[in-house]
Amino acid sequence: MGFDKEKVFLGIAPIGWTNDDMPALGGENTFEQCVSEMALAGFTGCEIGNKYPKDSRKLKEALDLRGMRIASRWFSSYLITKPYEETEAEFIKELEFLSAMGADRINVSEQSYSIQGKDVPVLDQKIVYSEDEWKKLCSGLDLLGKTAAEKGFKLCFHHHMGTGVQTVEETAFLLDHTDPAYVYLCFDSGHFTFSGEDPLVILKRYTERIGHVHLKDVRTKQLQQAKEEHWSFLQAVREGTFTVPGDGCVDFDSIFDVLEKSGYEGWLLVEAEQDPAKANPLEYAKMARKFIAEKTGL
Repeated sequence: MGFDKEKVFLGIAPIGWTNDDMPALGGENTFEQCVSEMALAGFTGCEIGNKYPKDSRKLKEALDLRGMRIASRWFSSYLITKPYEETEAEFIKELEFLSAMGADRINVSEQSYSIQGKDVPVLDQKIVYSEDEWKKLCSGLDLLGKTAAEKGFKLCFHHHMGTGVQTVEETAFLLDHTDPAYVYLCFDSGHFTFSGEDPLVILKRYTERIGHVHLKDVRTKQLQQAKEEHWSFLQAVREGTFTVPGDGCVDFDSIFDVLEKSGYEGWLLVEAEQDPAKANPLEYAKMARKFIAEKTGL
């Protein structure tokens, strides 16, 4: 078996160099340094960070120069709290930008009532959607997903700490109540682990729905502290709860095995938000690349 090298690509997120939620983390790192070091570490793709050029031509030139391309991008939806048309208009703009970059995935995270950016204990104050809110979210995602599909994209929903779609149960509910033709999952090993869940449950049950993969590891000691000391999500990031694959407690052997056997096609994207002053981005990127090569042959 094994991954098909023609159909599975390796990328890394800029969040290890510069953090979008906390711009002071990695504030000194430039866009050019970030994408140069990604390429130097052996990756061929990335997602989009806050320092990336807003002009698609300039961005494409800089990436082409380094043999890099855009894999996907985060999109914050507010399907529960804003009129659908407002979210759709922003969504279409993002699709047009990504299309110009040659991408065909977009990661959507529902940010209505999210506490991921707030200074509140992320594991204690989780939000829960009402029946009506779930209906709004799922029907809205189906509509956005149809728009994405018409433009050659897969909408990949990103379950996330601090949101109403965090747990295995919530993620399963969302997948069961959306159209498989239009809504896929951006599977994130680190978020399920942080939430106290087994990442393999969703991976095995919804193999056909996986449209994008974020490879994120979790340090056991910090995870324990996050629970005991009631950390916010941002504090957990600052304290080093997340790390690159192979440096924490996540069972990547099993994750790669399930993805390989299912014939997964798309991106495997390292996303480990850390403080670059504590975890040198290039060093950790190379560590991740070596680990993935050893485990998958990619």
